[in-house]
Amino acid sequence: MKRAHKPVSRKRQIIAAVIGNTLEWYDFIVYGFMTGIISKLFFPADGNEFISLLMATATFGVGFFMRPVGGVLLGIYADRKGRKAAMQLIMAIMALVSLLIACAPPYAAIGIAAPLLIVIARLLQGFATGGEYASATAFLVETAPANQRGLYGSWQLVGQMLAILGGAGMGALITHNLDQGQLEAWGWRLPFLVGLLIAPVGLWIRRYMDETEAFVEATPTAADPVGLSGQLQQNHRHILLTIGLTIPGTAAFYVLLVNMPAYVHRQFGLPLDQAFAIQMLAVAWMTLLIPLSGALSDRIGRRPLLLWPYFGLLLLVYPGFSWLAAAPSIERLLVVQLLFCTMLGLSYGPAPTAVSELFPVKVRSTGVSIGYNLAVMIFGGFAPFIVTWLAGSTGSPIAPVYYLLVSTALGVLACYFLPRGRAVTGDELTAIPLSQPPH
Repeated sequence: MKRAHKPVSRKRQIIAAVIGNTLEWYDFIVYGFMTGIISKLFFPADGNEFISLLMATATFGVGFFMRPVGGVLLGIYADRKGRKAAMQLIMAIMALVSLLIACAPPYAAIGIAAPLLIVIARLLQGFATGGEYASATAFLVETAPANQRGLYGSWQLVGQMLAILGGAGMGALITHNLDQGQLEAWGWRLPFLVGLLIAPVGLWIRRYMDETEAFVEATPTAADPVGLSGQLQQNHRHILLTIGLTIPGTAAFYVLLVNMPAYVHRQFGLPLDQAFAIQMLAVAWMTLLIPLSGALSDRIGRRPLLLWPYFGLLLLVYPGFSWLAAAPSIERLLVVQLLFCTMLGLSYGPAPTAVSELFPVKVRSTGVSIGYNLAVMIFGGFAPFIVTWLAGSTGSPIAPVYYLLVSTALGVLACYFLPRGRAVTGDELTAIPLSQPPH
């Protein structure tokens, strides 16, 4: 028996995947935490801070245009060459991006070339992260025992939450210990330099991962739909369902987790370092919930643990933001974020496995990548830009509410079409038929 399938080896596989995934997403997320400073240094707009901020948040979104491209190309690569090979390539690209951003001169030094460097870096980041979610999720789900796929798949989101914790921790550390002048002069580069320094660790870890047995045994044939056109033709319903199931999580991820500290600082005047600290507490709580929810989905099914938390977020988001806006304080921010993160943590647990189980092994990375990255590009990438624009144009301090209400409602609707019952079992995952909605 291969070493990769002993219990101890499964633990090693999970640890390797989660650590690499954390390092990968840290590099991508930390840009969102540094948007306020980057906007001043790389996107000056004749003293208009609102326009500068819009340009920086738009650049944050630019990287998402490359997500579907990277998702398709790296997904096909993962389905042909293996999950391990794709994950190693992705890590190498992100290391290059960290180097590029950490060393980029500001607009005052090189003019228009400065924002162009940031745009190029974001495009490369988008390309790399486009393949990370599907490759890492497929790796984890295919490594899992048949009755623990929800638990194993949930570790993908645990890696992302650890990345947010790391990014928020760095944000809190530098904003608390450095003044504004130091932050703008050199302090903002520190989080990217940390990402650059730890990238070799991720490359080393992923080098010693074992390929999944499911992938090795799935011998491709000439009829396998490994290309984009084949995916769209043979799995279009699964792709549409993946988009719908991903929309609430990705919108909330970038509005409530990545953009929230900067937003409450701008809108409500709350101290940025304390906002980062609150974010860390809320995300830490959510990180604990994710594997518990994933494990529970192995017992009761994926559908209820997606539907009810989405519905709960739909009910909570308006009164939560209104209560915070009525009397902004760090204490109220903590309560609101804990409520929101509870709903998100419960839904994030089963989400990776739920979408992975919709696709057969041979095309899993490609199929999940297409659906997931289209949702992230449309509803996630430009979420900070849209929320900033809404706040500036309407003057409403609860502008994020309207965006979250629409995106969460779409997710509740998508849950209706997710098959009922317990999780898929058996020695090999196969695509779940979607010939009709569940009764």
